Amino acid sequence: GFRYYMVAECEFNSSKLNDIEYTHSYYYNKLEYVRFSSSVGKYVGYTEFGIKNAEKWNNGQEVISSRGEKERYCFHNVGVFTESALTKS
Repeated sequence: GFRYYMVAECEFNSSKLNDIEYTHSYYYNKLEYVRFSSSVGKYVGYTEFGIKNAEKWNNGQEVISSRGEKERYCFHNVGVFTESALTKS
């Protein structure tokens, strides 16, 4: 069968918002075809299909909402994670 999945990640080395990178990758059959990265600020396609999607999403509402995910999703969760990790160490 075929497999489609998405992975959202928050990479960080401190709980400061500037030290966090949010990425949202889309995969089909283990091949990443498009990715949003907060450090780039837009979608980048890696296959013909991904390039078409990136162009469409970068000109629409998708890129605007994705730009807010670093603060909405990562900043909150990184704060929770670092707080709980520091209190248990």
